[in-house]
Amino acid sequence: MGLKHPKYKVAVIQSAPAFLDLDASIDKTITLIKEAANNGASLVAFPETFIPGYPWHIWLDSPAWSMGKGYTSRYFDNSLAYNSPEADRLRAAVKEVGITAVLGLSERYEGSLYIAQWILNPEGETVSTRRKLRATFCERTVYGEGDGSDLAVHDLPGLGRVGALCCWEHLQPLSKYAMFAQNEQVHIAAWPSFSTYQPTAYALGGEVNTAAARIYAVEGGCFVLSPCATVSQEMIDQLCDTPNKHELIQTGGGYARIYGPDGRDLATPLSPEEEGILYADIDLAAIPMAKAAADPIGHYSRPDVTRLLFNPHKAQRIEYVQQADTEIQNISLVTVPNRDES
Repeated sequence: MGLKHPKYKVAVIQSAPAFLDLDASIDKTITLIKEAANNGASLVAFPETFIPGYPWHIWLDSPAWSMGKGYTSRYFDNSLAYNSPEADRLRAAVKEVGITAVLGLSERYEGSLYIAQWILNPEGETVSTRRKLRATFCERTVYGEGDGSDLAVHDLPGLGRVGALCCWEHLQPLSKYAMFAQNEQVHIAAWPSFSTYQPTAYALGGEVNTAAARIYAVEGGCFVLSPCATVSQEMIDQLCDTPNKHELIQTGGGYARIYGPDGRDLATPLSPEEEGILYADIDLAAIPMAKAAADPIGHYSRPDVTRLLFNPHKAQRIEYVQQADTEIQNISLVTVPNRDES
């Protein structure tokens, strides 16, 4: 009979977030999850930090301005904690429609924030939570960082081996190779929008970054689902309090795509200003066809020449040493988890 390859429909979101409003963000995310499921999708992918939106204020002025205008505190308060009623609403919505969802969020954990992606299975259970390995440029004024455990690929029943990265993680060759090395078949490449500093900063625009997602598909011999947010006029009205800020960020910037393992577009793109969902039927049988020519971790690799040193373990922030009286009688190391994944 031979090997059977999964075939199914995928959905990729291109939409403006409910900016800086956690409850409205959950409402909008649930609406899009239900729409994707009602249209027959088995997997739906969301943009980077769709909940509660990307912190564009950090690109428009100083950290002091962000603090004084209340953006810093508002962003923290409206970010998502996994052990919260808002997260429970998302779990319930995914379970109700029976879809696998890869969500993009600003994760709030204790006193810190992280750029995160959360994979929920059709039962509404957590497959994984991951954090962007290194926040990019201005993002480091807001977010902490992940560790090697966040470069992970997951075997999902009926869907194949699924992994996810955010934004300019797709410009980091070693991180990409760590994903390829885990036989990734379906990759979610999440982006926030491409409407900032245009056209001055060409590398921040849609052409370069959609190219990065396309090349990921070809290099890895995998399908790439590339959700991308847009910037709404409502967001511009909130963010731009001086004329020069209007020159730094514009509406639109949506460049969602779905790529096959040979790099071709599998869905007709929306216009950069348009909100909607891209759909494509994918057949994982296309992957061995692509890898017959170039398998980056198999016959097309040269481990005798170049190899990757990869630490996939979680970084433990604290190790407690228990001490009795003045002499150490028993020493036990207690692991303190980095996040609540309940």
